[in-house]
Amino acid sequence: MTAAKQKGTAFETALVRYLAEIFEGRHGLQPRRVAQSGQLDTGDIHGISPFVAQAKNYRNVADGIREGVDGAEVQHLRAGEPFGVAFVKRPRKGVGQSYAVMTVETFARLLLRLRSAEDRD
Repeated sequence: MTAAKQKGTAFETALVRYLAEIFEGRHGLQPRRVAQSGQLDTGDIHGISPFVAQAKNYRNVADGIREGVDGAEVQHLRAGEPFGVAFVKRPRKGVGQSYAVMTVETFARLLLRLRSAEDRD
């Protein structure tokens, strides 16, 4: 395994542990890593429905954001989830200080869904 792959795997594992601790299994949220599928990849982290996540731990954060969001936009469709999010590791910061990034289109769809849920309450 290359150093870059090890770095990515370590970030994915740390994300799953962090999210699992935060969620504590509430609302059926059980984050987990999934096996890589090459060109049919469905994202790095599942169990966080309605999201699927792409994780990036790049030295260049801008590259991580660009590639992560592009991947998340394709992979959430393959995974059958409504939303994709990219988790991008910030240099010299802990997992909880990483970025959660999505397109404005995804943000707008998410906001509409949240507002609709509030209107039903």
